[in-house]
Amino acid sequence: MNRRQFLSSSSAAAVALGGSSKAALAAATPAAKPAAKPAARKPVLMKLGCQTAPTNEEHVKYLARYGVKNICGTAVPADRTRMHATVEELSQMKDMCNANGVSVDMGCTAAILPSDSVDRDRHPSIMLAESPQRDRDIDSICEMIKNCAAVGIPAFKYNLTIVGDLRIARTPGRGDATYATWKLDQFHPANPMTKAGRVTTDQYWERVNYFLERVVPVANEYKVRIAMHPQDPWVPPNFEGVEDSVTGNVEGLKKFITMHESPYHGLNFCQGTVSEMLLDPGKEIFDVIRYFGSRKKIFNVHFRNIRGKRSDFVETYPDEGDIDFVKAIHTYREVGYPYMIMPDHVPEAPGDRGGLQSFAFCYGYIRGLLQSMQEA
Repeated sequence: MNRRQFLSSSSAAAVALGGSSKAALAAATPAAKPAAKPAARKPVLMKLGCQTAPTNEEHVKYLARYGVKNICGTAVPADRTRMHATVEELSQMKDMCNANGVSVDMGCTAAILPSDSVDRDRHPSIMLAESPQRDRDIDSICEMIKNCAAVGIPAFKYNLTIVGDLRIARTPGRGDATYATWKLDQFHPANPMTKAGRVTTDQYWERVNYFLERVVPVANEYKVRIAMHPQDPWVPPNFEGVEDSVTGNVEGLKKFITMHESPYHGLNFCQGTVSEMLLDPGKEIFDVIRYFGSRKKIFNVHFRNIRGKRSDFVETYPDEGDIDFVKAIHTYREVGYPYMIMPDHVPEAPGDRGGLQSFAFCYGYIRGLLQSMQEA
């Protein structure tokens, strides 16, 4: 072999060897995995809402001014002896709201099952178990549900309380605002019991069940979500004669949503009230939201903050309480909550008639949170 032949054969061998090495290396190297797709963002389904009254044109224009396009509306019956609104009255309210760019997403009646104590409630028969009047009152609730369905209002809210909302005073807040305050150890009731007298836990649950077994079938038939507001605030056993305020603690609420199970039976989830049930609300509230939200039992949210804990708290502006509202609203998004999220029990200030300024601040705060999540 001459020199030219040697170089030619050597070059060919080197090329062959190099090629086989590359092939072997490629075979020994696992194929790179395609980059994982980023997790799809859950859509933001919540709507800024409000339940403040009256539902008249002046107030609805105020709500629209601050970007509130979804509300819980109250149609006041023309006949004050009638406890539910008629189809015509609800239609008039809804048409007026629509003309101002506001949707009525929930209805309520102030006449039956309010947040008041049975001592102040003008129609307490349901919570006092006074038949036959409670049957007539329940019939009125059922009629209201039917009428809401007739005009396209998809939800209705109510309370099931005996002792009612409780506060003792107002505490100075930032600026000249004052905050509603509850300190159990400083509360001294005028009477040791309400006019309900001694109410055992079984009796309380019987009254709840009596209501639900008559109303839930109507909600199912007419496809209207009925949303119960919890007892506000938590009270200890045997408070004012009530052995256990069954809708005023998380375990009671868990039982409540399983009674007469239905996709139309759930909670007006007052985050402030539920926070007031907890010993460490700044840490515990998120799992409570997940529990009820993942079961699709939250039909409305009162987005209210507190500073303090069970039996000792003040109601603050949304941005200064113990609950991280950014984390909270992301938790509602996490569970796919699709309905209204609204302020409630705002701080008071001199010259702020009806808390309109405080509510406006809360609307802007919630609206900002919702808009920020669209980009997050």
